[in-house]
Amino acid sequence: MKKAELVLIPIPARGHIVSAVEIAKLLVQRDDRLSTTIFIYPPRNPITTNYNESLAASTLPDRLRVIILPSAESSDTKPRNQFITSVYEGQKPLVREYVSKIKTQSELSPDSPQFAGFIFDAYATGLKDLANEFDVPWYAFCASDAAYLGCVLHLKVLHDEQGVDITELGNSDVELEIPSLANSFPVKCLPLSSLEKETLPIVLEIAGGLTEAKGILINTFLELEPHVVNSLSNGKTPPVYPVGPIVKHEGDGRDLGSDGSKNYRDIMQWLDDQAPSSVLFLCFGSRGSFRSEQVKEIACALERSGHRFLWSLRKPSPSGKLKPPSDYENLQEVLPEGFLDRTAKIGKVIGWAPQVDILAHQAVGGFASHCGWNSILESVWFGVPIATWPLYAEQQFNAFYMVIELGLGVEIKMDYTMNLQGDDEIIVNADDIMKAIKHIMEEDKEIRKKVKEMSRISEKTLMPGGSSHSSLGRFIDNIIENLS
Repeated sequence: MKKAELVLIPIPARGHIVSAVEIAKLLVQRDDRLSTTIFIYPPRNPITTNYNESLAASTLPDRLRVIILPSAESSDTKPRNQFITSVYEGQKPLVREYVSKIKTQSELSPDSPQFAGFIFDAYATGLKDLANEFDVPWYAFCASDAAYLGCVLHLKVLHDEQGVDITELGNSDVELEIPSLANSFPVKCLPLSSLEKETLPIVLEIAGGLTEAKGILINTFLELEPHVVNSLSNGKTPPVYPVGPIVKHEGDGRDLGSDGSKNYRDIMQWLDDQAPSSVLFLCFGSRGSFRSEQVKEIACALERSGHRFLWSLRKPSPSGKLKPPSDYENLQEVLPEGFLDRTAKIGKVIGWAPQVDILAHQAVGGFASHCGWNSILESVWFGVPIATWPLYAEQQFNAFYMVIELGLGVEIKMDYTMNLQGDDEIIVNADDIMKAIKHIMEEDKEIRKKVKEMSRISEKTLMPGGSSHSSLGRFIDNIIENLS
């Protein structure tokens, strides 16, 4: 029986590492001919460092190994448009050495897995020369939605074939016709990386690299994005393999950041006392936080809405510091005076949140989210509609996609943008926030119905005969068939 070993390399960002680990688990659990090694590069962000440490201490499935590479002293001082490249270049010798050992072992022992190729993060296709060195195929995996993949590829076409300078469109009301979308797309909802002259070349380079992959794994499923998958099957794009939704599940272990089981129990017990679908959960990701003026607007909206809420409120890092948000020692310092007392019967304000277990709870009926793709998939999986409040990266695109294209969410502010330091924050007023809360919790029963139906479909797609189950099988067959 032929056995194969794959090497996965995500970029050093928490969401991408989580997706890579979950994909690797899926591969080895699905087929006992496969072994997988994940190389995790040293991160720039302390949040990712903490996640890596937790991952290193966890128990992983057989035939799955995680190698956390040592930090390169100089990488942390590089500007953001050079950081990824410098990290990967500095660590190539270590990856090369490890892969050489795999190849040597397979040649000495026929029972050892044969090195079958690389799976690079969509943002790490600059490592493709490693695959050429070892004369093996390489694949990409996309931790974002298929629609955003299509958007990035189309930006490359606009730039190269039509001479469009996207950076000149950033402050305009221009809308683009993107093949992966059925509706016109406002340029102002593009990620900042696509609109800044410093970083656009990186986006275009990534898009160009993706067209050279042997195939692209995407954490999505056909039934969620049928138009997109069809648009990507145009002969110009490598074969795409929708293999999701790959999400953490209740009981898989608690999210990083827990400050103890007592707080976890306290949160879950409070939810146990609430009526089904009555609670709005507000949580904005591992880097999501707001300054005091915005916090007060959110608090005002929650109080005036009268709806039950569970609010993960994090303290921003000091301006200009790339540090993770922390929990407030005293919530009174940021919330309106008397807010906690007045809302004690309907709401609960917490710090870190066990997001997966909360979304899985029957009391939760809405999710105010930053629209990271992992969070979106979790909301779909558990059948909880989203109120979109994107912050950074491709989250503005995801918000547009959920609200306008898929009809699975409600807008708080779709084109909201902040830098990672949060020092250019736009203020969304309480009236707009309350309008979205009432919409998602009271008025739009059609969205709730659609999300529940998509939740049911998402479970079926991973079962034998389901679209993602079959897609993963085709990918594995392709890997095995390419073994010499």
